[in-house]
Amino acid sequence: MIAVRGHEGRRVMVLGLGRSGLAAARALEAGGAQALCWDDGPQAQEAAQAEGLTLHDPNRADAFEGVDALIVSPGIPHLYPAPHPAIMAAMRAGVPIDNDIGLFFRSVATPDWERFDTLPRVIAITGSNGKSTTSALVHHILQSAGRRAQLAGNIGRGVLDIDPPGEGGVVVLELSSYQIELARALTPDVAVFTNLTPDHLDRHGGHGGYFAAKRRLFAEGGPDRAVIGTDEPEGLFLANQLAEGLADDRLIAVATGRRLRGPGWSIYAHKGHLVEWRKGRQAASIDLREIAGLPGTHNHQNACHAYGALRAIGMSPRVIEAGLRDFAGLPHRSQMVAQIDGVRYVNDSKATNADSAAKALQAFGKIRWIAGGLGKEGGIAALAPVTGGVAKAYLIGHSAREFGLQLGSVPYEICGTMEAAVAAAHRDAEPGETVLLAPAAASFDQFADFEARGTAFVELVRRLERGEG
Repeated sequence: MIAVRGHEGRRVMVLGLGRSGLAAARALEAGGAQALCWDDGPQAQEAAQAEGLTLHDPNRADAFEGVDALIVSPGIPHLYPAPHPAIMAAMRAGVPIDNDIGLFFRSVATPDWERFDTLPRVIAITGSNGKSTTSALVHHILQSAGRRAQLAGNIGRGVLDIDPPGEGGVVVLELSSYQIELARALTPDVAVFTNLTPDHLDRHGGHGGYFAAKRRLFAEGGPDRAVIGTDEPEGLFLANQLAEGLADDRLIAVATGRRLRGPGWSIYAHKGHLVEWRKGRQAASIDLREIAGLPGTHNHQNACHAYGALRAIGMSPRVIEAGLRDFAGLPHRSQMVAQIDGVRYVNDSKATNADSAAKALQAFGKIRWIAGGLGKEGGIAALAPVTGGVAKAYLIGHSAREFGLQLGSVPYEICGTMEAAVAAAHRDAEPGETVLLAPAAASFDQFADFEARGTAFVELVRRLERGEG
């Protein structure tokens, strides 16, 4: 645990008692503060009380008297589409609002660091797509190289729940826009921006607000080095703002599908190869095409961002390449589940929107596509340009019929359930094809979350593998 510094002897309210909220409450108490806890859910309240934490109802008229700060969990809206009543009350009372990310950056460096020969590093990764895989990949390569590394934030553990990083340790943080937007302190050593596609627009008041939230990691924090994906206009704009000139190697620009050349520092993926270009010449090259854990252009982009983050802290290309080659991938993200009678079964349940599903569809050849669930605005109409490799679609969930109407000439079957879709795809699939779960929809109509949906797919494939289908 990282004990929170700066609130000793003070009363601090914690709103939202999920993973990050409970970790924040414990860390505040460990640092000498009194944590006043609240969650709108009775079960969460009971769990906090069972830990000996103090409940404090923010709806009381005097709730914020003598309160030093309000720490808010990421899922609670503070501005759009409307502020939570407790946040509105805190703002009216003039109580500063922060979150566990802000507390982490204020507390992670301790006087012990003055005795270290090699200071700990913090690598923070954000973006719309690929940030989980990039974060896990950075963490994996560090561990493969024998470096002490911890993974936290929007993936793994809560940031205040990790151990204080020792000498030479590296903390890898995946940060969502929700987490970045409220943090009062943002000081990573290396910050990574993967890409930007529309998401969470109601929470941020539109596309511009969403980008502004991501941008805070770079504008407010001022990282020593920034690794910026430049495949979208927002990334190009951000890279342009951060660089002082063409040869400013505090910026590492990343691109896929196009070469980046010039006097600065860049990394790009082109025709399946990762290329590092620095000071006007090629510094390294890695063939990504045969790395099973990183299939497709979108994963090549993830590899470039991870490579850039690790080069920024001085790791050699040879060591990074070794870690890339034995990366198995993340569950539910282009996860190779099995190969049965020459047919690959791939779980990309994390593809919850059309953009991420498009990347999955482009990563494989002839596809038996399992899609559907609780469709998002626009459905899958935007996927028409990338469905050429789909032999047939097997549609499930609430939006199955709507998706069928948007598939144009692609053959489809309304299956309804995951079990029926896997059975039908298995029945039809031929050697050399891929049965791909890439739903392009939320999971909440049939599953608790995308992990539960992916797990159901994996279990059904395992049954087929055992000959039980």
